[in-house]
Amino acid sequence: MDMAAPAAGTDTEFWSSVSDHVLRYGPRFEQRVIGRAEGSYVYDLAGQPILDFTSGQMSAVLGHSHPDIVRTVRDQIGRLDHLFSGMLSLPVVELSKRLGSLVPGLEKVLLLSTGAESNEAALRLAKIVTGKYEVVAFSRSWHGMTGGAAAATYSTSRRGYGPAAVGSFAIPAPNPYRPRFTHADGSLDWQTELDDAFALVDSQSTGNLAAFIAEPILSSGGIIELPLGYLAALRKKCDERGMLLILDEAQTGVGRTGHMFAFQRDGVTPDILTLSKTLGAGLPLSAVLTSRAIEERAHELGFVFLTTHVSDPLPAAVGLTVMDVIERDGLIERARVAGARLRAGLEALQQRFEGIGDVRGRGLLLGIEIVTDRASRRPDLALGDRIGAEAMNRGLSMNIVKLPAMGSVFRIAPPLTATDAEIDRGLEIMGEAIEAARR
Repeated sequence: MDMAAPAAGTDTEFWSSVSDHVLRYGPRFEQRVIGRAEGSYVYDLAGQPILDFTSGQMSAVLGHSHPDIVRTVRDQIGRLDHLFSGMLSLPVVELSKRLGSLVPGLEKVLLLSTGAESNEAALRLAKIVTGKYEVVAFSRSWHGMTGGAAAATYSTSRRGYGPAAVGSFAIPAPNPYRPRFTHADGSLDWQTELDDAFALVDSQSTGNLAAFIAEPILSSGGIIELPLGYLAALRKKCDERGMLLILDEAQTGVGRTGHMFAFQRDGVTPDILTLSKTLGAGLPLSAVLTSRAIEERAHELGFVFLTTHVSDPLPAAVGLTVMDVIERDGLIERARVAGARLRAGLEALQQRFEGIGDVRGRGLLLGIEIVTDRASRRPDLALGDRIGAEAMNRGLSMNIVKLPAMGSVFRIAPPLTATDAEIDRGLEIMGEAIEAARR
C-alpha cells in the first residue's frame, strides 16, 4: 500500500502511528480521519461532512448513530451483553422467532457475528446434512475471508495463501452487460450459460456436490444481478444433484432491494439463508436460517458450530431494533421509492457522460460501470480512480470495484433512511466529480 505523506491539515503524529503500528489489510486508507458519524454523513476531525453512499461497509441501512440503535445499545449493555454459549436469553430467542417467522421453510435460526462466520456455519451445515463436501460458487463471488468462505470467494485474493478447500468449484456469473452466451438479438442467454457451467462442474465432481452458495446480487463482483428466472433454474440444478442452495444476503437482505430478502422477488426459497451486514445495521450480527427438517437432521448427526459470540444478547437486541425500525418506518417501500429516484438520477448522468457504460442493480443497491467508450465497453480504471477522488474531495464517499476482470464499477448504497435531498445532493456531486475527472 502506498503510504504517501498525509494530506494538508491532518495530524502528522496520527499518520506516523498508522505507519508504525497499523497492519495494512487491503484498501488504501483515506487521508481524512473520521471523528464521528450521524445519519447519512460521516465527519472528519475538522468537522467536514462526507455523504456516505456506501452505508459504512455496505451495512448501515439505518444510517449512522440511529437514535433507536443508540438507545438499545445503551440500555442492553448495562443489563446483559455476553454469555456462555450454552446459555440463552430473551433477545436471542425473540430475534430468532422474528426471523424464523418471515419465510416458510426458514424457521430455524443461528445467531453469530460476521458474514464470513455465517457462511462458514452454512457450509458446515450443508456438508454434514448431505454427507458431501464439494461447494460451487460464482466466479465473481465474495463470501468472506475465513476458511470455507474464502474457498468459495473468487472475486479476489486467492493467491499466496496455499490450497483452498478440496472440492471448490466456480461457474461464471451471468452478466447481461458482458454476456458470454447470447440470443440472436445479442441479449444474455443465461440458461445456456448455466447448462454449460454445470456440465463442466459435473465433469469435475467426484459425486460429492454438497451446496451452491450465491449472492442474489454479486456486490464485490461489480453489482451483477441474477436475472429473473435464474434462481429458479439454479434451484433446479441443485435439486437434480442433491445439493443444497445457500443464499448469502449479507448486502441484499433486510430491505435494501425493496424486499425483505432479495430472493423473494423470484419466489424461490433457499435451503439455507445467511444474513449479516444489514441485520446489525453496522454492528456485528449475522444469522443462519434453515428449515426444521435440515436443522433436525444436522442435530441428529452432531452438528457443532461453537463460537465465542454465538447467541450474544447485545447484538441480538440490536437486531430486534433494526427489524422494528424497518417495519415501523416503512423502509422496505422506501428502498423502492428512493432506489427509483437514485436510479433515474444515475441514468440521467449516463445520458450526459459517455464514460458511464451501464447502470444496474435493484432498490438501494446500484452500480455504475465506468468505461473508455460504450462501443468497446473497456473498463476505465484510471477514470474510475479520478472520479472517486474528485467525489471525496467534494464530500461524497463511493466505493469502487476496480479489478480488471470485473470492470470499474462504483457500488452505490445509501442508507434506507437517506432523504430525497441527500440522494439529489449525491447525484449532484457525482456529476461534478465526473466532469472534473474528464478534464
